Amino acid sequence: MSLSGLDHPASGTFAPAPGAAPLPRMVLAQARMETRLLLRNGEQLLLAVVVPLIVLVGGITAAKHFDLSLGHRAVDTLTPGVLALAVMSTSFTSLAIATGFERRYGVLKRLGSSPLPRSGLLMGKVGALLVVEVLQFVVIGVVALLLGWTPAAGVVGSVGVVLCALLGTSAFASLGLFVAGALRAEATLAAANLVYLLLMVGGAVVFPSRTYGGAGSVLALLPSGALGSGMRSAFLDGHLPVGPLLVLAGWTVVGTALTARTFSWE
Repeated sequence: MSLSGLDHPASGTFAPAPGAAPLPRMVLAQARMETRLLLRNGEQLLLAVVVPLIVLVGGITAAKHFDLSLGHRAVDTLTPGVLALAVMSTSFTSLAIATGFERRYGVLKRLGSSPLPRSGLLMGKVGALLVVEVLQFVVIGVVALLLGWTPAAGVVGSVGVVLCALLGTSAFASLGLFVAGALRAEATLAAANLVYLLLMVGGAVVFPSRTYGGAGSVLALLPSGALGSGMRSAFLDGHLPVGPLLVLAGWTVVGTALTARTFSWE
């Protein structure tokens, strides 16, 4: 019996061919996994959907009882702010907590040594955030429509909403990664939740900055205030909120610089 077949193995014997998958496929796989992890976590779903819905319904009820001067109907004013709150809860709080514990358990260290480059890992995380945010917008939007919400965004306003969501995600995600990379997991858990609560109550994200009196002009420069203001301007007036978008872009640069200087993968 001839052994020539063993001496000269045919090319293409092994399938699939050894080697890393193309970067887009790796990023897509990472994004799918990150999305599943986010959606399976009860605490993350609480932050992502339940808390914003409670704030929406509670805010509308409070506006009726306390006669708040919002300039528009309560549901029309509060819904854009609650959508901004949803972006903040996912891209900052959920991302910071998840990343902090991934560092603690060595997940990031192992992923960092895999064929998936670290830039691909970050792109996968951002992709998962955007998928979850789309689901948040659908759920909150449907509930708001049932409560009588009548958005007046138009074409320009819709572009403004998308840009606010994207820049808000990038700003809060960079800040969330900064917190997760600089603190221990337990400290990240406490800090992320505390910052979320403080910004939700006093960060001009749900209610317009003018309702905070003299502090409103300062709060509008926070990422929470800029995101809430931009969403309201786009949904209520159909404007492209240039000022808030510039503020969010500035916070993205600051957060990215801080993360690049301090983030530790283990």
